Amino acid sequence: MDVQKYWDAVLKQQAEVMRTYFHKEARIRWINTNEGFTVEEFIRANCEYPGNWEGQIERTVAADKTLFTIVHVFSADCQASFHVASLIEIQGDKIVSLDEIWGDDGPAPQWRLDLRLGRPIHS
Repeated sequence: MDVQKYWDAVLKQQAEVMRTYFHKEARIRWINTNEGFTVEEFIRANCEYPGNWEGQIERTVAADKTLFTIVHVFSADCQASFHVASLIEIQGDKIVSLDEIWGDDGPAPQWRLDLRLGRPIHS
């Protein structure tokens, strides 16, 4: 599977192209919001989300039939920014399982700033 082309289709909200990457019985879960989707629900959630989106893969790790990606996703107007960690299981060049964790980008919480813990990883 070409993970760059997959993410291009997701970011461009191209339902027909996205559909070609999935096994019809694929299991999709958004872990941090406790949601499970069918392929069609997942595509609809992505393609009906308002706005125009851009992004870039920041990291990919492949092992056997599993891909792990970290992707920076942001609105074309740069008003919203997220990072998504995706664990993708593939069989026969189709996604059979996709677990994702989406997080809003933003500053560290005040309690860590007060303790002077950590430092920015991006400028």
